[in-house]
Amino acid sequence: MSNYIMDLRKIVGHRPLLQVGASVIIEDNEGRILLQLRSDNHCWGYSGGSVELDENVEEAAKRELFEETGLIAHKLTLFGVFSGKDTHYIYPNGDEVSNVDIVYICNDYSGELRCQAGEVDQLRFFEIDQIPNNISKPIEKALLEYIKSKQK
Repeated sequence: MSNYIMDLRKIVGHRPLLQVGASVIIEDNEGRILLQLRSDNHCWGYSGGSVELDENVEEAAKRELFEETGLIAHKLTLFGVFSGKDTHYIYPNGDEVSNVDIVYICNDYSGELRCQAGEVDQLRFFEIDQIPNNISKPIEKALLEYIKSKQK
């Protein structure tokens, strides 16, 4: 979680915060996508996290991808911006957020896969028709839209 959000949490406690996220859906050359099993809620999701103050959103997406997976994004393509009640979330620790998630797609990347300790329990590529059912709630809308776009 970003320092900015952590600093705000010291002031507001668990009350809802507006949180801007930058996320990346990694596609491999076989058409599979990379998902990570989150340590906090034990659900699957794509890489992403909070944008820091004055941070460029695309750079935040690349930073989060590298921190969580060890992969370096060379080119990102904007997929969409997701917000509203579908992205509202209460973390297992009680922190509440209303997310605005800016999601990119990346199929031009390098690096060695590695899980970020304390945040990611597992990294795995999935075929579009074999995505697990336990998807992290705040990214469900974006991921379902992504899957629908690939099934056309």
